[in-house]
Amino acid sequence: MPPIPTWRLRAAFARRLSDMYGTEVPAYTTLLEVAGQINDEVARRDPDAGRLGSIDRVTAERHGAIRVGTPAELRQAAQVFAALGMHPVGFYDLRDGDIGAVPVVSTAFRPTDPTELDRNPFRVFTSLLTTGDRRFFDADLEARLTAFLARRRLFPPELLRLAERAERDAGLSEADAERFLVLAVGAFTLSTEPVDRAWYAELERISAVAADIGGVTRTHVNHLTPRVLDIDALYRRMGERGITMIDRIQGPPRWGGPDVLLRQTSFRALAEPRTFREPDGRLTRGSLRVRFGEVEARGIALTPAGRARYDALMAQPEPQAADRGQALCARWEREFPRTERQLAVDGLAFFAYHPVADRPRDGHRPPADLAGLLADGWLTATPLVYEDFLPRSAAGIFHSNLTGDGTRDPRRAGTPFDAHRLAAALDRPVLDPFALYAAQQDDSLRRALTTLRADAALHALDAPAGHRPTRP
Repeated sequence: MPPIPTWRLRAAFARRLSDMYGTEVPAYTTLLEVAGQINDEVARRDPDAGRLGSIDRVTAERHGAIRVGTPAELRQAAQVFAALGMHPVGFYDLRDGDIGAVPVVSTAFRPTDPTELDRNPFRVFTSLLTTGDRRFFDADLEARLTAFLARRRLFPPELLRLAERAERDAGLSEADAERFLVLAVGAFTLSTEPVDRAWYAELERISAVAADIGGVTRTHVNHLTPRVLDIDALYRRMGERGITMIDRIQGPPRWGGPDVLLRQTSFRALAEPRTFREPDGRLTRGSLRVRFGEVEARGIALTPAGRARYDALMAQPEPQAADRGQALCARWEREFPRTERQLAVDGLAFFAYHPVADRPRDGHRPPADLAGLLADGWLTATPLVYEDFLPRSAAGIFHSNLTGDGTRDPRRAGTPFDAHRLAAALDRPVLDPFALYAAQQDDSLRRALTTLRADAALHALDAPAGHRPTRP
């Protein structure tokens, strides 16, 4: 029997993780139900609903989030995700935001090949605690935190061995696949071990994120995010179901132009019962608020120039008008292209280009510029969906679900961290998302132009002598 391939392992893991998380967080099941209803409604009324991914892909789409404490834990997590065909893409530094204390740097593990993304685009946003950052942790706390993290084991050796085999062989036998999936889902299940109340509280005074990572003996899924085609409708409908949402949708506003990048929101972290170990050794019951239900709407991937335009818009002061949403829309309509074609022509977003089947066939060569190719009906441009994340939005959702702002000493320098240092911690390259989109776009454009030029040359050779084009 042939091995179960990587993409099927990934799809099965995403389904099982979703089932597990729905059991642990019942409000997540409500979120899935509402998202599914809205996706069906949008697909029925909008013939262009699949422009950024088929309805089957959108329905199956999930992204998870986990947090780890050490480079060694991060490397092991990377090995588990490599077994699923997921690679570290992008570097996100959440430490320097203007809201709250979030002492982590992050990457996202996801498929990178377009075919693999279409099969199952599962992603896991993975954050690493920066224990050496003196803005958050003094030397004594760092030493005790490092010792605590060194005593725990997040991923059993058998899981890591199976993950190495799955990465090497691009799949596993049926029996090994089943064992791998059981162990992998178990590794991200909320632990029932007692939480040391005093230790957790000490870390929580610094940052609730730090406590969630370093105050417990296991990691767990912090949120598991479905994709929805109308996030504004979902936000309203969840409130109607009695689910308390955070105060806004993070990311670009809803406006009359193209959907770009990523919009996210969530329901607030729920008080979940946990067992605590008190300083005198007694076990007591209490609760923690660390897990929440996020949902996302994905738009078009922007180029570096487009991202700079977006970042400049988002950095402007919040409108003080009574209708904040209307004021934001007006700002975007003034300062951002209102059509996909303009985004393409201005080099602000990424597209896949394809020759038009019934394009002009008069034997002339196609125009030399992209604007002419699109305007004259030679090419179509299909937007590339944004597969990645926004640091400001991620930090905003992290903070909106925390128990407090925590503490950060602005007088101290932060630990330098960038994609190269993260790659060294992973012992794997951290891929540049812009480069991935650009390669996909360039490949499609190269293929399309090759087809157009070949067809034009053949038409010229076949035409009667008196009707051949006068220019090459």
